[in-house]
Parts: sequence; structure tokens; C-alpha cells
Amino acid sequence: MAQWNLARLAETLLPLLAAEENTAVEVAQEVLAGFGPRFDAAYQGGLRRKIGFAMHHPGDDDLVRDLLTLMAEDGADFTLVFRRLCDAADGPGGDGGVQALFARPDLYAAWASRWRHRLAQEREPSNTRAAAMRAVNPAFIPRNHLIENAIHAAVDHADFQPFETLLEVLATPFVANPDWERYASPPAEHERVLQTFCGT
Repeated sequence: MAQWNLARLAETLLPLLAAEENTAVEVAQEVLAGFGPRFDAAYQGGLRRKIGFAMHHPGDDDLVRDLLTLMAEDGADFTLVFRRLCDAADGPGGDGGVQALFARPDLYAAWASRWRHRLAQEREPSNTRAAAMRAVNPAFIPRNHLIENAIHAAVDHADFQPFETLLEVLATPFVANPDWERYASPPAEHERVLQTFCGT
């Protein structure tokens, strides 16, 4: 999708890239050809940081992919998994409550064993690593059920307090606050929002 959007942008910029259209197209194609590899490198680097890897080692991308696959298959909440991994990384042997998020905890435990083995190859102390992970794994995100609740309160009851509170929580998404724990949780079954709109 991003590649397509950039191609459309490049089309609009062709007259600014060169006087002759063929030359402008060549310039645009050359620039666009570099996007995929740059995006992939940035994406993989971001995912490695989310699980505590400051250095790149062979097999890291497989470890990340295996976690993403397991989360998707088990319906584990991505935000909570990544955030709780911060606690699991903060010292030897801790789980941080991650395993409880998986429908197949044995598969997570097998992945976590590989992850811990790889973490042992990192240079920084565990508390430094955990702090770096907390800086890229938010505790709070704008969850659909919370947004829906704020919209309904405002529209149906002219009550803007849910919106104001949600805004306050989301202003500092990386700062844990026990008073806001409910804003970190995924929706209960009856709170799930099955239809959203771009406008929200």
C-alpha cells in the first residue's frame, strides 16, 4: 500500500523532477526502487527493538516472525504481549504475565526459551534493555471499545469526561499508571467493536 501511495505521489511530482518526462520517470523509479528495502530494514529493526534486541543477529527475523504468528494464531493481544515482554526481559526468568495471554502457553514457553537464549547475547543490563523496550511498547493505545464509549457518552449524553480521560491516558502512552489499568485491557466480549469507520 505504501509503495502504491508513493508511486501516485511520484506521478504528481514528475514535472518537478525533470523537464523531460522520460527522465523524470527514471528518477522517480530509481527513488521508489529503494523504498522496499529501506522499509523492510526499518520495520524489522523496529520489531527487534520491541522484543529487546539492540543488535542484529542471524535468526532474529525468524524469532520475531514466530512470535507474530503465534500471537495471531492464539488471538493474543499484540499490545499487551509486547508490553508484558518488557517486564519479562527485566531480569532472569520472569514471565511478566505474558504466558497467560496465549491460548497455547506451551508454544509461547518454547518461543520464550529461544528468546531468552538470544537476549543473553545482548550487551546491556536487563534493566536498561527493559527501559528501552518500554520506550517502544506503549502501555495504552486508542482501543476501539474505549473510543466507542467516549463517542457514545459525548453524543448520547453530552458527557465529555470519558473523552477527556481517554485523551489524558493517550497523551502519555508509554508511562504505566495503575489507575489507568482498564485502559490497557482489551475489550471484554460484550465490549468488542465489530464495525469502525475511518472518521473515528
